[in-house]
Amino acid sequence: MTILKGIKTITMGGRDVWPLVEGGKGVAATNHMSSGAWAAAGGVGTISAVNADSYDPTGKIIPQVYQALTRRDRHEELVEYAIEGAVQQVNRAYEMAESTLSKGVGGLNINVLWEMGGAQRILHGVLERTKGMVNGVTCGAGMPYKLSEIAAHYGVHYYPIISSARAFRALWKRAYSKAGEWLGAVVYEDPWLAGGHNGLSNAEDPRQPQDPYPRVRDLRATMRESGIADSVPIIMAGGVWRLDEWTNWLDNPELGQIVFQFGTRPLLTKESPIPEGWKQRLMTLEKGDILLHQFSPTGFYSSAVRNPFLRNLEARSERQIAFSTTATGDHQFLLDVGVGRKSYYVTRDDLLHARQWHGQGFTEALKTPDNTLVFVNTPEKAEIRKDQADCMGCLSQCGFSSWSDTDTNTTGRLADPRSFCIQKTLQDIAHGGDTEQNLMFGGHSAYRFATDPFYSNGFVPTVKQLVDRILTGA
Repeated sequence: MTILKGIKTITMGGRDVWPLVEGGKGVAATNHMSSGAWAAAGGVGTISAVNADSYDPTGKIIPQVYQALTRRDRHEELVEYAIEGAVQQVNRAYEMAESTLSKGVGGLNINVLWEMGGAQRILHGVLERTKGMVNGVTCGAGMPYKLSEIAAHYGVHYYPIISSARAFRALWKRAYSKAGEWLGAVVYEDPWLAGGHNGLSNAEDPRQPQDPYPRVRDLRATMRESGIADSVPIIMAGGVWRLDEWTNWLDNPELGQIVFQFGTRPLLTKESPIPEGWKQRLMTLEKGDILLHQFSPTGFYSSAVRNPFLRNLEARSERQIAFSTTATGDHQFLLDVGVGRKSYYVTRDDLLHARQWHGQGFTEALKTPDNTLVFVNTPEKAEIRKDQADCMGCLSQCGFSSWSDTDTNTTGRLADPRSFCIQKTLQDIAHGGDTEQNLMFGGHSAYRFATDPFYSNGFVPTVKQLVDRILTGA
């Protein structure tokens, strides 16, 4: 194997590693099998600590079933599941990679979402029970100010995920500068290219991707202004497929030490825990099949396969009209379908739209937090209402159910029927559910599985084979 010029082992987070990081993907999409194998290959394996699977004594996955009657009590069940699952995953991954890790080679990180419900409690619970095994914590989806404090308390490194120099500057000034010695790296996750939830700000256009190079260059400049050495890497995440496409980033004095994160490619490996149907679907994607959308109950943009699940959400939002509770302005026409005896005034055109949708079977009008109505059919309404009622508080703030991880347990806003229960769909697809009727996260390079000769004839590599391939540049 000939390693690409410019690629060499580095020291990151106190470990000797290849500059290759496994992206930690959501609910059960990375586990001990994939992450342990990645660490054993000399990179940094990243276990998803977002409601990770735990196992019974026979090794079977324990379904996360919620018995409590209230959201608050179900939330406590969720926190217990999350801690126990992540601890078991770390133990199993460490056992897989122990021969390498014991020599100071390779690393194991855990990935948490700052906006997940009970994030700080879960992080404390996992790190308390995995001392000496977890090297670092990767964390994004929000502004995780407390991350450095928690990581430093347990003597592990922290890897904040940001999408702009501005975001990192705010984190450093407010909190991270107090524990700068535990900063393992800064993850720049490109908001237009990465899969899963992305950090697009209100100032950025989701339809106008920006070149990541100047954004990473600005991040390095901000880190230098803050007194952070160039030896602290920036991890480029999102859109990374093969390293020979990034040679101008290697040994580049403008950028300092660069490491690359692979989120999408490790999905298609022997050790990847995602079901076979998901793996097969990855091989059939075409360019443009990944949609950057804003249906997530988190409020963040996210990228996923534009399958019937997402197309249904798109269509639902298109069947949407604004209303007023009094006749005012253009809203002079009393809505006569989908709302029973309630009085809503709409425009003439929207009245005609509503009647048309009603005739097509979308007979139920549901209010949104934005003073609009969306039209759904009766089974959809029943599913939406049940999913909202079954909420277990998996997010700190959920637009779909109006749950909030606060004393009141409510956002104070109306639950939004344009969204969906993210915990339900991610658990389902990760454990064998229909790939066409669930949210299937993916990076915008996922279509390359179908065209990359490495995967010809349906070849699925082991993690070691994939890492070796990546190191050659291909």
